[in-house]
Amino acid sequence: MNCLRLLPLHRSKAYSSSAAAPPTIVVSRRGGVGRSAAVHSPTPPYVSPTAAATTFSSLLRQCAAGPRALRHGAQIHAHLSKTGLLFPSSPHLGGHLIALYARCGLTALARQVFNELPQPDVVSWSTLISAYANDGLNAEALAAFGRMNSSGSRCNEFTFPSLLKASSALADFNAGRQIHGVVVATGYESDIFVANSLVMFYARLGLMPESWKLFDGVAGRSVVSWNTLLSSYAQRRYFEEAFGLFREMVIGGKRPNEFTLSCLVGACADAGDLLRGKVVHGCSTRLGHSVDPFTANALVDMYAKLGDLVSAEAAFREIPCPDTVSWNSLMSGLVLHSFYSRALGLFGEMKSSGAAVPNVFTLSSALTASAGAERLELGEQIYGSLVKRGFDSDFFVGVGLIDMYAKCGRMESARAFFDSMPEQDLISWNAMISGYSHGGDHEEVLLLFSRMREDGFSFNRTTLSSVLKSAAGLQAGYLTRQVHALAVGVGLLSDVHVVNGLIDAYGKCGDLQEARSIFGECPFADVVAFTSMISSYTQSGQAEEALKLFMETMKRELLKPDAFVYSSLLNACAGLSAYEQGKQVHAQAAKLGFLRDKFAGNALVFMYAKCGSIDDAGAAFSEIEERETVSWSAIIGGYAQHGRGKEALELFHRMLDDGVEPNHVTLTSVLCACNHAGLVDEATRYFDAMAEDFAINRTQEHYACMVDILGRAGRLGEAAELVIAMPFEANAAVWGALLAAARVHGDVDLGRRAAERLFVLEPDKSGTLVLLANMYAATGMWNDVARVRRLMKDRRVKKEPAMSWIELKGKVHAFVAGDRSHPMAAEIFAKLDELGDAMEKAGYVPMLEADLHDVDRGEKEQLLAHHSERLAVALGLISTPQGATILVKKNLRVCGDCHAAIKLISRIVSREIVIRDINRFHHFRDGSCSCGDYW
Repeated sequence: MNCLRLLPLHRSKAYSSSAAAPPTIVVSRRGGVGRSAAVHSPTPPYVSPTAAATTFSSLLRQCAAGPRALRHGAQIHAHLSKTGLLFPSSPHLGGHLIALYARCGLTALARQVFNELPQPDVVSWSTLISAYANDGLNAEALAAFGRMNSSGSRCNEFTFPSLLKASSALADFNAGRQIHGVVVATGYESDIFVANSLVMFYARLGLMPESWKLFDGVAGRSVVSWNTLLSSYAQRRYFEEAFGLFREMVIGGKRPNEFTLSCLVGACADAGDLLRGKVVHGCSTRLGHSVDPFTANALVDMYAKLGDLVSAEAAFREIPCPDTVSWNSLMSGLVLHSFYSRALGLFGEMKSSGAAVPNVFTLSSALTASAGAERLELGEQIYGSLVKRGFDSDFFVGVGLIDMYAKCGRMESARAFFDSMPEQDLISWNAMISGYSHGGDHEEVLLLFSRMREDGFSFNRTTLSSVLKSAAGLQAGYLTRQVHALAVGVGLLSDVHVVNGLIDAYGKCGDLQEARSIFGECPFADVVAFTSMISSYTQSGQAEEALKLFMETMKRELLKPDAFVYSSLLNACAGLSAYEQGKQVHAQAAKLGFLRDKFAGNALVFMYAKCGSIDDAGAAFSEIEERETVSWSAIIGGYAQHGRGKEALELFHRMLDDGVEPNHVTLTSVLCACNHAGLVDEATRYFDAMAEDFAINRTQEHYACMVDILGRAGRLGEAAELVIAMPFEANAAVWGALLAAARVHGDVDLGRRAAERLFVLEPDKSGTLVLLANMYAATGMWNDVARVRRLMKDRRVKKEPAMSWIELKGKVHAFVAGDRSHPMAAEIFAKLDELGDAMEKAGYVPMLEADLHDVDRGEKEQLLAHHSERLAVALGLISTPQGATILVKKNLRVCGDCHAAIKLISRIVSREIVIRDINRFHHFRDGSCSCGDYW
């Protein structure tokens, strides 16, 4: 607007005859203000106050609509005040000034002008009330309405919408009802804008029937009326009603506009209804609104929130000139669904395009993506940008920085920043607690949680979920129970995240009864709860219950399994050595595309290895696209268990060549591979190089492996010295390995010393006494055998019975030694007699020392011939076609006699027989075993 410096107008009474004549202000045809040609005229023409008021009213209206409204309006205000033209001759000018200041957000100035009006008219009152409502001064708006009524001014159609907006913001039902009464009394109920405001008022207070009744009574309802009620339903999360209203709107012949469609898209996002969202998208495309910025951004946001990132990016690419909101919507969706690298790529594209300027929300998303992608250097650069723009004091930015340091493993930096914050709140506490929990520093989680409560901070579901994760990691049942009590006390037991955390924590603490109780009482059990329960069963050795839960409950509940569910199911199949069921789970997971998930891929390798099919395990490993440490450890451990130690070591060197860092589990598998292959020197080199070459601290498990390796090789002195030289007190696994070695090599003195330590560490475990009895029996010390058995009886320690089982056509057949309860017992024993004759001709000699009973030779031979694994093998031979591999599982170690016998049987029947015992797999083929007789 061409508004020049304003000088006083010529007025008949304002100037004396001797006063210098001011220049005349004229309004151009384009609405501008300028000097007339008569500016130097000594006798300018007379301009009446009415004409001047009309002129300035027009100018103020133009100012309110212009980009520099405040500057030009203030000039006019000053001019009017100086000339005295503002009051009282032109009261309408006061209303225009009030509107101008209200538009600029200067409510105090608007009120000051209003207070100077001698007799405010309805326009001035309405403008002031609107200014109050728009500025959030809702109580002042209602108070002004009271003064307006007292002054005798009547409301108009512009007053009521502002009053109803203020009433709904204050949730003041009584005030709204009174205003509604005034609306009816003054006859404005039929006004479309007032009617829409009434609909909105009742809807915002949750009074949807009253809102619908008013809407239904609006004559000639416009699209605005429909949008008003539709948006109200959506905001109150009445999604079905909102979609139903939309259908009625379209059927009634009303054409939806961009606001209608944006509102519906937002409702689909909030309802998690992707299918309806796509329908609305199609409708917006047909109506030509999909290019509207609001609708387009709403579509990107909906697809991104609901995880359809392909559609989100497609909608984004269709926007001709995406603004900052467009970029932020897609980027936040990528971050939400953990596509951190893609989010960072989009951030780079946004910066290089130069079409939109990143704001604090953009940079916060980029900071979160840097944390998720563990791009610490990039995250620190982004934080530097936030500091330069003055956003470093933004609280959410600070929390994002803590989260980034935590996820990048820099907990010291995260803690330093947390401690330097002027004040912490719940979000920052949660960021630190979840960071420690995610990093496995569970003790620090407990300390921080205690300090948080001591400082008077409350907690929420995020806090308890992180603490429960640490309780599960520590297997701390007492802590789980305490958190459970806290959740009950504050009403968080209805939160799905807390419930899932409790199920997982109780399961990992071995309290399956409590885990199942919470799971059974949970009315909203989701796929995470099912996964936690299945995992709890699997980890507690109740794999059958895990599979049963999946088959009977999860499918009945019609929940869609995810990759984690299939990972748990594969682990359950591994625990049962359920090869056929494992293949079925594999097929389902492959059909749903879950094998691309690294957890499911790793579980598949583990399952096949545990089920005796190491070739299938190798094939599954080869299909994993991004092999990490867990993947390599699974396949190396699998080859080791199957007696293919040299191949396991070759894989280990391939892993190192690929730049993958091993962990303590990997080195345990490597030592096991050396153990099963009898590679003592290689094992010693790896054991010695752990700390220096791989930065891995030796654990009890590593020492147990090394003691077992040395002991099996007959180097008992070195094994005993290693136990003594350990930097920490040896546990039961280490002493057990030494006892087993002493038994194999008949070192009674060493065996006794190891057994004495085991009696202290595990007084109730039968395995120690059994091994001790075996050692005495092997050396013919029957008096000592009898003494150990009396000790077992006195201590009421029961030896775990040896059991073997075989799965045939989906049914499991279990046996104990000499078992004649099987329906096919006659055929089984006949087959064993037949095999016995063939074995005797092949030179088989029973290893009588393998039987601990103090009976004569004939009875010993009979007892050995009917061990549980031989019964299972016999059933497999008579129940499967010629050439089929037989897989038998045993809960204890295969005895030496059975090992020698099954070697011969494999050659006699020309079949591969696989025995999985407590330690490893034995692949018997053509009279030899994969263990190289290093069983």
